[in-house]
Amino acid sequence: MLTRTASQNQFGHGKLVELQPLQVGFAHDLPDIPVLPKTLLLLELMVQEPCVDLREFSQLVLTDLGASVQILRLAGRVYGNGEGRPTRMVDCITDLGLDACLQAVSAQSLARDGRLDVITQLWNHSKEIAQQCKYVADLMVKVNPEEAYLTGLLHAIGLLPDLLEWNDRGAIGSALIGLRLAKGWFLPPCVAEFYREIHFAGYPALWLAIVQEAHQRASRSSVECTFDHVIGPRLVRNRQERETAGYR
Repeated sequence: MLTRTASQNQFGHGKLVELQPLQVGFAHDLPDIPVLPKTLLLLELMVQEPCVDLREFSQLVLTDLGASVQILRLAGRVYGNGEGRPTRMVDCITDLGLDACLQAVSAQSLARDGRLDVITQLWNHSKEIAQQCKYVADLMVKVNPEEAYLTGLLHAIGLLPDLLEWNDRGAIGSALIGLRLAKGWFLPPCVAEFYREIHFAGYPALWLAIVQEAHQRASRSSVECTFDHVIGPRLVRNRQERETAGYR
């Protein structure tokens, strides 16, 4: 029997200063995210079996950025950001059902053209950073490795509008887009916290520091993450702010 684990906010901050206005309504109307053909094929084969291991199904989903976002978006549409919303991937799939999840991940086909290589590179980079985030979290106290993995997997969703050639993105940076998407799609709290650490004054850089460490550990990756230049400067500013305030 699969049990649901509630995700708790690890921060107990007071009032925060918002650096830029947030308008998240657009996120509901954005196109579906493509899933890598290999992932989709394996998922389709899995559901044809007489008995499906939901944990194995969810683990496969979590290897693919597009599949993960599609199911989390579906959960956001169904449950919103309410108290009973499942946040772990296996719980989302259990509650939503295999048919609904498979339909979500199959919604956008990915043509085998020049764009496939670029998308595959970002998908593979996101998976690599996710794995490194989990390794980092395993060495930390009171940090959920599953949440760290998910944060790493979704750390570059702000790049999706450019990568997928969505129109009317507006003249805003990829980090702010990521925050808008996290809020508009009702993504799990750990992902939203990661983007808040970038955009709100006063946040200690927990998830941000984990993602930064993951990038350092993955320095041999063949993919240069264009989001890294946003993470680095913000991490330094957060560290300087804590030192000025007398925190270690």
